[in-house]
Amino acid sequence: MPPFAHWPAWPRVASAVPADPAVEERVRSILARMTPEEKIGQLVQPELAELTPGDVRTYKIGSALNGAGIWPGGNRHADPADWVKTVDLYWEAAEAAYADRPFRVPFMWATDAVHGHNNVYGATIFPHNIGLGAARDPELLRRIGAATAREIAATGMDWTFAPTVTVPRDRRWGRYYEGWSEDPELVHAYAAEMVAGLQGGGGPDGLTAAARVISCVKHWVADGGTADGGDRGTCFAPEDLVRNLHAAGFVSGLAAGAQSVMASFSSWEDPANYDHSPRHGPPYNAKVHGSRYLLTDVLKRAMGFDGIVISDWDAHAEVAGCSVGNANYALNAGLDVLMVAGREAWRSVYRNALAGLRTGEIPAARIDDAVTRVLRVKMRAGLWDRPRPRDRALTHGTAVLGCAEHRALAREAVRKSVVLLKHTGGVLPLPRTSRVLVSGSGADDIRKQTGGWTLTWQGNDVGLSDLPGATTVAGAVREITGEERCTVDPYPGPVDPTAYDVALVVIGEDSYAEMRGTIKAWRSLAYSELKASYARDLETLRRLRAAGLRVVTVMLTGRPLYTTEEINLSDAFVVAWLPGTEGGGITDVLFAGPDGERAHDVRGRLGFSWPGSRRASAANRIPPHIPGYRVPPEEQEPAGEHAPLFPYGYGLSLDDADPHRHPLPLDTFEDTTPPPPAAGPLPVLGAGSGYRFRIGGHNTWSRVDVSPEEPVDSLIVRSEPGGQGDPPGALTLTFKGYPVAFVYAERPEPDAQPLDLRGYADDGGRLAFRLRITESPSQPLLLACHDDYPAQPGLDLTRRLAGAEPGRWCELAVPLAELADLGMDLRHVDVPFMLYTEGTAVVSVADVRWLPGSPGGEG
Repeated sequence: MPPFAHWPAWPRVASAVPADPAVEERVRSILARMTPEEKIGQLVQPELAELTPGDVRTYKIGSALNGAGIWPGGNRHADPADWVKTVDLYWEAAEAAYADRPFRVPFMWATDAVHGHNNVYGATIFPHNIGLGAARDPELLRRIGAATAREIAATGMDWTFAPTVTVPRDRRWGRYYEGWSEDPELVHAYAAEMVAGLQGGGGPDGLTAAARVISCVKHWVADGGTADGGDRGTCFAPEDLVRNLHAAGFVSGLAAGAQSVMASFSSWEDPANYDHSPRHGPPYNAKVHGSRYLLTDVLKRAMGFDGIVISDWDAHAEVAGCSVGNANYALNAGLDVLMVAGREAWRSVYRNALAGLRTGEIPAARIDDAVTRVLRVKMRAGLWDRPRPRDRALTHGTAVLGCAEHRALAREAVRKSVVLLKHTGGVLPLPRTSRVLVSGSGADDIRKQTGGWTLTWQGNDVGLSDLPGATTVAGAVREITGEERCTVDPYPGPVDPTAYDVALVVIGEDSYAEMRGTIKAWRSLAYSELKASYARDLETLRRLRAAGLRVVTVMLTGRPLYTTEEINLSDAFVVAWLPGTEGGGITDVLFAGPDGERAHDVRGRLGFSWPGSRRASAANRIPPHIPGYRVPPEEQEPAGEHAPLFPYGYGLSLDDADPHRHPLPLDTFEDTTPPPPAAGPLPVLGAGSGYRFRIGGHNTWSRVDVSPEEPVDSLIVRSEPGGQGDPPGALTLTFKGYPVAFVYAERPEPDAQPLDLRGYADDGGRLAFRLRITESPSQPLLLACHDDYPAQPGLDLTRRLAGAEPGRWCELAVPLAELADLGMDLRHVDVPFMLYTEGTAVVSVADVRWLPGSPGGEG
């Protein structure tokens, strides 16, 4: 493996799975006999819900995947046998597709197993990467990789899109917790071990073993370096920094033998990132998925990677010159396998690629290179020699998923990843005879422990029934103290301090994944300011401290957040990150052993700098291996106002003296910028509006534009323009019962900057609109002025709608003071109008506007 050092040029990587002349000859022999249709079939990867075994036979599809929230028959509790049966059907279809050919190409099934086999009911759920980085134990990563591979193999699958080797540099990013560290040295050390665990170490024999799977290092490259932590955003870092900061995990992961690389949704703005076809179509927009420089010139040629470069979910559609149904520009850039979700989309991608090959738009050599890479990886993985999934060694007989050995490993990982930031008065470890009040929003919430990518995409709709054997922190405490000495109350009222020996307060972020978890660029990093429920945690701590109780706080989080007051209110403050299902790993370090002595010390150390202010979103450790390093404009100097409260590598053991004076200094910054005055009515829907309307859902992947002229029918909402006699610009919205569906207004790019509209509230203004109810809402209909559900609240309109006559237009005017009192941020309004519900409804809206002044006039 190339040593971790400054690389003045892209390093040539010698893979632990080297080229094998015999494999290359077999691949050439098969390739020479394949038809154009067979070749293109190997390059398209649909997902389970949009692909049938018949499609595999017809199109000779080479691989498929199951994304988060997609299960056999739509059953989230599908067991391993259900999965094996499903994968087996597609494997059989591929065999049948080649039955009349003088060769065969086996099928390959992929999954997103990013913290255990997390899409499958009953699998072991390991801590997310942010916690594993704090464990500082590369060998632990190898063991977790091996355990995950066994569970994947037990469901008949061959390929996992893991590990994520990003180096996150902005805490606002919604995928921050998918990184091990802000420091590339730790990522470099970890990536090789995880790849080795999944694939079985160096050499093809490891990869062909029954309990090993193909790994994928992702997302190439610099997805953790986007400005403002933007999801699918833009990295502006110079190439030397991209190479030496963001590519560290790729260098070591490829050296360990990783056989696939997934491209990043993000963009890289740099002169080196050229347009490979400037005479065809619109100018290239710097998306990595369309970057011939990064995909081909750097990854394949300079670094020598000879495996598969795969796209992310429909990501080719964001490349200029491509669409969801046409990926030809991205194929020419160097993508080998195209992950395309929708049924019509993947068939269109197939047809366009085939047409492009025939017309010469895509050179035959480019297609042959891509197919060669697919065949090579399949052959290295021994897929020609593996029996059908149901006959493989781990898919029948001994139970593998969630076995005791793997659960013990997950608990060990939790225990090792806990970081102790404060410890005063020798409060830890707690005696097992303690009378414990377990409180806080995370006390008994498994979703806060497991986070996103757990059975479902956002992980926010799972419960203990979905995660057999899972233990919350409260459950783990009960197992130690017994029911009679453990009281669980997330938000206790007045507390008698003589009734308890200690309060264990579990606070933390609600579950989220990409997109939904990204914090807006203008939002505070203070935990208590992100959601109303988080603010209640701070109030709980204040109340318990005022009552005189000793307080131990456990924080569950996917990123470091500003929590200085919460720390000051605690006798001990520990960060448990996103530990997964094994809450007992947390109590292992909080409580003494059965003999009354310390059972485990706290050994976790920060893999990230802990912010000392609300605005320290991108202050990171200076990488010592980069000579003359300059903090890029997208980051912050880790000094002065952005100096970390606790630096990278910090963490106390139980015997350590706390080096800090208490209380720690609070961030007292206050933005005193006065609000601009209301400048007359602000039209949002109707004449003079500069806004577009869109349809979205809390768990939907993308947003759909509403047409002012044509009906738009999406999975969750149908919109129709108003009819004859309706006000100009009216929209009729049919909510279909998807939890949660919303319709909202936003300014189109490049004007999508938030507006400071506090002046309207200060002026006694209102958010006014006309509304017609055709079918009454089955659940509350809510009004908001943001696109940040559920981080910010909504105003329930039920009372206001009670007197509305069905089928007739009525006027609603909501005082903006009510929205402000609910906690909506009127300083940064990016969405001035949103309606949402979890139920069904048919409503029409028109003439939406913000009005200054009193109800007596329009301003």
